[in-house]
Amino acid sequence: MRKNAKDRAGVDDRLPSATGGIARLAYARAKDAGTALEPLLKKAGLTRGQIEDPHAFIKVRDQIEFLNLAAAALADNQLGFHLAQTSDPRKVGLLYYVLASSETLIDALRRASRYSTVANEGVSLRLIDGKTVAVTFSYVGVSRHSDRHQIEFFMTALVRICRQLTGLRVLPRRVRFTHRRGRNTDFAEYLGDNIEFGAAADDILFSNGIRPLPVVSADPYLNELLVSYCEEAISHRRKKRGLFRSSVENAIVPLLPHGKARAGEIARQLGVSQRTLARRLSLEGHTFSDLLEELRFDLARRYLADGDLAISQIAWLLGYREASAFSHAFKRWSGKTPRKARPNGP
Repeated sequence: MRKNAKDRAGVDDRLPSATGGIARLAYARAKDAGTALEPLLKKAGLTRGQIEDPHAFIKVRDQIEFLNLAAAALADNQLGFHLAQTSDPRKVGLLYYVLASSETLIDALRRASRYSTVANEGVSLRLIDGKTVAVTFSYVGVSRHSDRHQIEFFMTALVRICRQLTGLRVLPRRVRFTHRRGRNTDFAEYLGDNIEFGAAADDILFSNGIRPLPVVSADPYLNELLVSYCEEAISHRRKKRGLFRSSVENAIVPLLPHGKARAGEIARQLGVSQRTLARRLSLEGHTFSDLLEELRFDLARRYLADGDLAISQIAWLLGYREASAFSHAFKRWSGKTPRKARPNGP
C-alpha cells in the first residue's frame, strides 16, 4: 500500500534527527572533489537547501545514506574516519564547547553522555565509569546495519577531542565496532592496536588514568551557562522512537550468525509478545519474514562489497549453514550469484 504525503510526513516526524554536521563535511569534501552532488542528495532524500543551511536539522537516516553515497562517489571507504581526523572539532557545535569548557576529561565525557542527543537523536552515548572508563554508542530509532561512516566519525572524533582537550595523546585501551571491516593499519595507528570489527557492541574503553586529566580550556562560568542551555534543550525535546522496524532490525543482526533470528526470540528481546511484534510491523507495512529477507539481502550486498569476507563467511553471518543455500537465496533476490555481484566479480 503506497503512503500518501500526509502519511509520509507523519512517519518522517517520528524519525530521529541530527544537526547534520557530518553530512555537511562530506558534502564539502565531495564538492571540492568536483563530484556531482544533486544525484547524491536526491538518493539520500536531502535537498541542497538543507545541507547549505547550517541551522537545518536532517534525519539521521538520511545523513547515514548520504555518507554512504558520498564515500562511494569519492572511492573512500574510510570517509567518516578521514573526516573526523581532518575537520575542525569546533564544527561539532554546542556540544564541543560544553566539553571544552569542562574542568576534567571525565567531566567532559559525562557531559557528552548526557547531551549527545542534542546533536544527534539517533545515537545515544553512555558513560560507564566503574572499574574502567567506557563510552558505549547505542542506536535509537535508526537501523545500525546501514551505518559505517557516521559511527567511525563519532569514535575517531571522540578520541581526537580527548587529545585536544588535554593536550595529550590519549589512546584507548580498546575500540569495538559492530560492523565488519578488514584489518586496517590506518585505524590502528590512530586508535591503537586493540580494535575489533564485527564486535558485540560499539564502544571505546579508556584506562582509569584519564579521570583526573585537566581540560586545558576549562572555563567554569562558560560551562555552567552551556550546561544550563543543554538542560533546557533536552527537557523540551520530544523523544522520537523512530520506526519499530529499526528496533527489530537491530535485534535481528547479532542473532543471524547463530541461527536465532526467529520472530519469537526477537519479540522476547524487545519485550513484546509475538502477536504484538507482528501487529506493530503490520502497521508499518511489513511482515517479519519479508523484513528478514530484505535485511539479509541488504547485509549481503554490504558484505559482498567487503573483499576481505569469503562467500562462506557471508553465508554464516546471514544465518545460512551452507554457502550453497546463501547463493540460491541471493540469486533469487538479485538474479545474480554472490560471486558475480562482487564489485570485481567475474
